[in-house]
Amino acid sequence: MSVPSPFAAPTRSDGDRDRVAVIVPGVGYSPARPLLHFARKVLVQHGWTVQELWWQVPDDFSQFTVADRIAWVERHVTEAVDAEAGACRLLVGKSLGSLACGVAADRRIAAAWLTPVLDIEQVARSLRRATAPTLLIGGSADRLWDTRIAESTGHDVLTIPSADHSLELSNDAVRSVEVLRQTVSRLDDFIGALGRGNGRKNAGDRD
Repeated sequence: MSVPSPFAAPTRSDGDRDRVAVIVPGVGYSPARPLLHFARKVLVQHGWTVQELWWQVPDDFSQFTVADRIAWVERHVTEAVDAEAGACRLLVGKSLGSLACGVAADRRIAAAWLTPVLDIEQVARSLRRATAPTLLIGGSADRLWDTRIAESTGHDVLTIPSADHSLELSNDAVRSVEVLRQTVSRLDDFIGALGRGNGRKNAGDRD
């Protein structure tokens, strides 16, 4: 029996061949959902090549240990990064995708983590040792977000009051759209700064 590919439905937008961003989903938050959809739009607008990573989380994933979950995410993200032959300069991840922050730290790849899982100590440690430009965005109503931990990493942090793990406001669709606008605007600023020469180092670069 063949093993299903982690790229269940990969999509790609071609731009600058030397600036590739890999978009990493959450458990049930695919690249088609608003935060990642507009992240891709911003990247394309800034001339990046974008590879969306789609995966099928195993049925028994909830029974995985934390270490096994991290290893599973890191394996798929590493495959996606390696496929770009040194051109991957940015990871944009939602929730579960942030378990790959160790990959970004090890390879000095810039990253934007949307609702990272900050209640996992290994995630927090990896974020603290990351040296490439990194953006962390979360909501104060998200139990997996901790502003104190986020700010302790020394990275760019945006905490959105009352936003939940989807970066939405409970029972308020109109104001949730404003939160989306705020998030996309911060991503636009962050990605624009990378385009001006920051975060250009990755695993293929040497001092």
